Amino acid sequence: MNFQARLFARCGVRLLSQSWSLFSQAAEDMTFRKIQKVLCVAEKNDAARGIADILSNSRMRRREGFSKFNKIYEYDYHMFGQNVTVAMTSVSGHLLAHDFKMPFRKWHSCNPLVLFEAEIEKYCPENFVDIKKTLEREARQCQALVIWTDCDREGENIGFEIIHVCKAVKPSLQVFRARFSEITPRAVRAACENLVQPDQNISDAVDVRQELDLRIGAAFTRFQTLRLQKLFPDVLAEQLISYGSCQFPTLGFVVERFKAIQAFVPEAFYKIKVTHEHEDGMVDFNWKRNRLFNHTACLVLYHMCMEDPMATVVEIGSKPKSKWRPLALDTVELEKLASRKLKINAKETMKIAEKLYTQGYISYPRTETNIFPKDLNLSSLVQQQTQDPNWGAFAQGILDQGGPTPRNGTKSDQAHPPIHPTKYACNLQGNEQRLYEFIVRHFLACCSQDAKGQETTVEIDIANERFVAHGLMILARNYLDVYPYEKWSDKVLPVYERGSRFQPTTVEMVDGETSPPQLLTEADLISLMEKHGIGQYPQHTELCDLMLSLSRMEFVYLSPFPGHLLNL
Repeated sequence: MNFQARLFARCGVRLLSQSWSLFSQAAEDMTFRKIQKVLCVAEKNDAARGIADILSNSRMRRREGFSKFNKIYEYDYHMFGQNVTVAMTSVSGHLLAHDFKMPFRKWHSCNPLVLFEAEIEKYCPENFVDIKKTLEREARQCQALVIWTDCDREGENIGFEIIHVCKAVKPSLQVFRARFSEITPRAVRAACENLVQPDQNISDAVDVRQELDLRIGAAFTRFQTLRLQKLFPDVLAEQLISYGSCQFPTLGFVVERFKAIQAFVPEAFYKIKVTHEHEDGMVDFNWKRNRLFNHTACLVLYHMCMEDPMATVVEIGSKPKSKWRPLALDTVELEKLASRKLKINAKETMKIAEKLYTQGYISYPRTETNIFPKDLNLSSLVQQQTQDPNWGAFAQGILDQGGPTPRNGTKSDQAHPPIHPTKYACNLQGNEQRLYEFIVRHFLACCSQDAKGQETTVEIDIANERFVAHGLMILARNYLDVYPYEKWSDKVLPVYERGSRFQPTTVEMVDGETSPPQLLTEADLISLMEKHGIGQYPQHTELCDLMLSLSRMEFVYLSPFPGHLLNL
């Protein structure tokens, strides 16, 4: 079967049962009675230890596997209507990898076009063989396998890799899936009591993506590397010119912005600026035309103003103004905001977030959802934070004023809630503490109320040219009291009366030049990837890191601008 046919077959409709109604209750009970020992496998050792600690009430017994990084935690638990022995262990991400069969792995073995049809196999990389041996040994002694990997696409695929390895040595092994969004006692026990079947369709989707990435990446990388090395042997003899279906367009954004900056030609502009010194301070009036690019035209208007510089107040307006509290937090926003507000890059952010998750401090950090589900008890989550000396009083205020009223977005992946704290933490250090604090403050701000203010505008006329001043009086800071990452400042205007006239302190013509666009920050790049649908959100950090490792761009910190800037 050729590549295209196999791709369609893999994407085809498959009838998979998602319930236990395929056999009678009596047969089900009989099958469950045969289960005496259960193998549970998590995606990382920290998660395995945390889940085992919860289910064993901290009475687990630890023993070694073949891999020194992936321990085995044993405990007794009541499952399937009876007491069973549980062995909880872990993998370290993907257990298996895709590659071409020999001899297609060698660069000069075939024309790059052949790679679109060449056979592909899944194999266990050398550094994961010990983990595989542990799974095989434990599976032989068990009657059931429960997958505890992360509940996203990659986690589902890793789960099927575990199933493949375990059932290869014990085909009769019964397989179950635990679904959870946080490693807390309530969530873990609920997942254990409501086991489901793993979803083959989700896993297949990941396999297809991995196969496409391998075929496209390998074929084009070999083609352009060999071709360009031949054309430019002195420069590229030892260089790998890699290509990736996500990497290439992402790099294109950086190149496009860089070229725009290089091609930018500054253009002079001119504007009229008016100020009025008052006993309450200086007021700046902005020209309603903003600016002109014609010097003569601006000069004529300026001379007209100077011939009759008396200002007449023609409009006074006042209206309520709100500053919206933040939306519930999803992965992409966490990456962008941590980069902009905390100066922590996206890769480090997700590494820390994963650790906080496995320790039970936050919910699953890889989510596309920014809508809190109605059945999530937000009040209890807010209550946990009332003990903190910095934001505890604000959390208590939310509860005293009717409880949480989160500002929800419009996205849901139907798998995980928005990122939120799951328990109070007071012993974290460094960037772990900073990121946890940001997540808590963002959550409390989201559950609070918008900031409220009153905006005032004063419009004046000088020689038929209009100028406007804006003022703001903040009436209620609300979420801003707990969210220092955003600013909203009072700007008080003195009292003016409509029809009144005054002599401006200054009326001057000023000039300037248009500025080139700024270099892309990491947060900007992630926004562009999301906007154009490039890669899944777990790939965003990998793409930024990959392009840097290829020496095609470098991070440059420029003091006038916040964040890390991407340059070629």
